Amino acid sequence: MSKTTRATQALQQARVAFTVHAYDYDPNAERIGLQAAEAMGADPASVLKTLMVLVDNRPACVILPSDQEVNLKKLAAALGGKAAQMMKPGDAERITGYHVGGISPFGQKKRVPTVLEQSALNHAEVFMNGGQRGLQVKLDPRAAAAVLDAKVAGVV
Repeated sequence: MSKTTRATQALQQARVAFTVHAYDYDPNAERIGLQAAEAMGADPASVLKTLMVLVDNRPACVILPSDQEVNLKKLAAALGGKAAQMMKPGDAERITGYHVGGISPFGQKKRVPTVLEQSALNHAEVFMNGGQRGLQVKLDPRAAAAVLDAKVAGVV
C-alpha cells in the first residue's frame, strides 16, 4: 500500500502536521468507519468518516464521527440549503477521484463546500481517510477544518 496519495500530498503542501496509519480494510464491513476504528484500536468518536452529499442538488462533503449518523436537515441548514441527500457512490467517486471506502476530504478532484461536525473539535487529534482504503491520517481537527475551509456545525 502506498502511503502517498493526493490526500497526503495536499496536507503536505498545506504544511499540516499529520501521521499516516494503515489498517486492514474489510470491504464487507457494514460500517466502514467503525471497522477502521476497531482495526486501529481507536475511539470511534475520533475516527471521522467522509460522506459525499447533495445539498439542493449541489455536491458537498460532510465529515463526522464514525459512530454517528448525519442529520440531513441540519446539514442542509448548515450550508444554507433546503434539502440534503446522500450522493450515489458512482457520483461520489467521479467528483472526488477516490473510491468509496477511500474517500478523503483532502485532495479531492473538485473542491466542494465542506462541513465538519462540531464534536470533532472535542479531540486533540482525529483520524480521517487518507485517500485510499485502509489508510487514515491522524491530525488536529482544527487544522483539518482550516485547510478544508470547512464550516464547523452540529450536523448529527
